Amino acid sequence: MSISNQINSDIKQAMLARQEARLRALRAIKAALLLAATEKGATEEVSDEKATQILQKLVKQRKDSLEIFTQNNRPELALKEQEELDVISTYLPAQMDETELRSVLEKIITEVGATSSSDTGKIMPLAMKQLAGKADGKTIGAMVKQILG
Repeated sequence: MSISNQINSDIKQAMLARQEARLRALRAIKAALLLAATEKGATEEVSDEKATQILQKLVKQRKDSLEIFTQNNRPELALKEQEELDVISTYLPAQMDETELRSVLEKIITEVGATSSSDTGKIMPLAMKQLAGKADGKTIGAMVKQILG
């Protein structure tokens, strides 16, 4: 079952169960998927790979909003963002833990022959391609800087 079909099915279940926060997050996902499907040059159905990218974007937006609301002392808005973040995250593949991420990045660094933090530009495109959906870009960047010193 594709992610789009799964979202549609889960929206029905959330409506029947009267889960307001879950329904709000699922509708946001569906809206983003519909926008992607109706873009110029898009195919009729959004692929799971493209859907994963969209979900990652939604997660990043929720994290940024959560951080801003927390800093500005708006706990009621922060709570809504956290609820949506939790729901959206369930549709993403499992994220790598720190040790797995470090080993993959160290392998990439040795393949590239990077020795200092000035080589980050060579590493990041390869790392982002290889770790797409498995780790956040901000986390990857921080880990690369940490490894290279």
